[in-house]
Amino acid sequence: MKLVVLTGAGISAESGLKTFRDSDGLWEGYNVYDVATPEAWERNPEMVQEFYNERRKQVLNAEPNQAHKILAALEVNFDVEIITQNIDDLHERAGSSHVTHLHGIITKSQSDKEPGLTYEIKGSEIKMGELCDLGSQLRPHVVWFGESVPMIEIAAGICSKADVFVLIGTSLAVYPAASLIDFVAPSTIKYIIDPRTPDVKRYQNIICIEKNAVDGVAELKKILLNAN
Repeated sequence: MKLVVLTGAGISAESGLKTFRDSDGLWEGYNVYDVATPEAWERNPEMVQEFYNERRKQVLNAEPNQAHKILAALEVNFDVEIITQNIDDLHERAGSSHVTHLHGIITKSQSDKEPGLTYEIKGSEIKMGELCDLGSQLRPHVVWFGESVPMIEIAAGICSKADVFVLIGTSLAVYPAASLIDFVAPSTIKYIIDPRTPDVKRYQNIICIEKNAVDGVAELKKILLNAN
């Protein structure tokens, strides 16, 4: 049975990582458009680089929580595919084998000239003056506002094959990721784990678990294993 899981900021928040959609619209005190757009990078690459170096340190110091670990453990019973909007590597560190990152992953760098040219980062920082093989500056391997989401078609294909679909910790407010539920077959059971259920009235076979990620995924595990 193919279990497809789409995760958002809510699952990483329980590992202590702040989301960039806090109530004040700021991300760690910064306006997101000052640090998460191609224009910001063009305007002040040093500030953007330093911002992501700090975020990367936070990610490396964070630990996968029980929700990440349960999803990894479910691979014993199901064919689990994780699609995440998050730029951290907590799913991988928890042991998940198949993770598709829609918005990139902060533990890698990419060429400023060719986005497909990526590198593992040694340590926690990308330094100004570090160049790719084409001679251009390395930047975070993160999809910024206004950039295309290269993995979206692959993710849509995964969703279309789901026998069970699970949505965790996302408000379905960020596109194109929010459109992925549209590729899930109407007959497929869809579990939504979030304290505040997003507007999903137009979809069929929805089961809402109005809990945070850790408690909600623990409940989901019981449901799935009892039904299997």
